[in-house]
Amino acid sequence: MLRHVMDSQQKLDKYLEQLYTGRKISYPSDDPVIAMKGIAYRTEVSEVEQYKRNSSEVKTWMDNTDAALDKATQAMHRLYELSIQASNSTYDQDELNSIKEEAIQLKDHLFDIANTNVSGKYIFNGMNTTKAPITIDDEGNIVTENINNEPVEIEVFKGTRVQANVSAKELFHSDDGDGFFENIQKFIDTLENEDVTSDDFDESIQLLNKNTSKILDARASLGARMNRMELIDNRLDEQEVIAKQTMAENENVHFEEAITQLITQETLHRAALAAGSRMMQPTLIDFLR
Repeated sequence: MLRHVMDSQQKLDKYLEQLYTGRKISYPSDDPVIAMKGIAYRTEVSEVEQYKRNSSEVKTWMDNTDAALDKATQAMHRLYELSIQASNSTYDQDELNSIKEEAIQLKDHLFDIANTNVSGKYIFNGMNTTKAPITIDDEGNIVTENINNEPVEIEVFKGTRVQANVSAKELFHSDDGDGFFENIQKFIDTLENEDVTSDDFDESIQLLNKNTSKILDARASLGARMNRMELIDNRLDEQEVIAKQTMAENENVHFEEAITQLITQETLHRAALAAGSRMMQPTLIDFLR
């Protein structure tokens, strides 16, 4: 009788524990199958959460890159406007010098954009994020030979890696002397030439347009990847909801069912105690009363 009463008490304690904790089991030994499934589901949830953190890192990188390229596009548009103005044959040298000063400032501005640093990382220097991609030598010339061209790829889904950066080598560097900053410098040199002709400015206009096209192509490629990241984020959100729901169904107790089982077990336990008290043999104490 005592053994059955103790078993009944353990069942009662089990249902009380479930109501207090909201979990079906407290120890793996309570139900090894639920425990093993729980480990798998928790691992899946942790993976999804890590992928979401990776996705946030990629989006931050892309947003900053797009903002920098937007500023570069605006600067190039202004240089194009200046080149159109300079091609006007009615401008004298003083006016061309004023345009030259603004062009120099825009060139320096684009230099700063190429060396954009976000949270201690140079976003245009590939995997070598601790060093600036564009430097200036002792003679004041812009050096682009040290640009790191390794793509920064981050895993944002199981088996899916997305490039977070834009290659500065494709934007700013050229082996044939017809690079991004060389084209701007040629325009500045043209402005300094007192014997300049309209044909010289036509060449500068073409070179500046080439620079703008490079930026627009880079932004188009980046925009396509940003759109893909939106789709991946949606998949991650859906997978996170499903994974957490599956984990909850495996581990969390159904309160209505647990309360019903507790009330039923409590009734059985009281009945067992009542029956046991009647079955107990009289003792000397009963006669002394």
